[in-house]
Amino acid sequence: MKGDKQEKSLFRHESLQSIEGVQDILKAIIKGLGKGLLSFRDEDGDIRLTPRGLLTLKVTARREDDYHRMDIRLSWHARPGAKRNKTLKISDDDSH
Repeated sequence: MKGDKQEKSLFRHESLQSIEGVQDILKAIIKGLGKGLLSFRDEDGDIRLTPRGLLTLKVTARREDDYHRMDIRLSWHARPGAKRNKTLKISDDDSH
């Protein structure tokens, strides 16, 4: 069934950048978020994402001796309402 197939794409880029270079990349991401279109491209490939609605933001920072790391993760569903908060119900008996 063709309609049931989910599209999967992965873009990954890693490079050394100056602080100014990182700032330019983050500014481009902010601008893309404002327009509702994020387009990523390098020598190995490309991907286009269309953020809409509510986005999940996760920020993680860690420091271990001389190694410092910060991760910023944005995620969302392409179709609004695709993921809804579900109510957890717990029962202490066998009836459902």
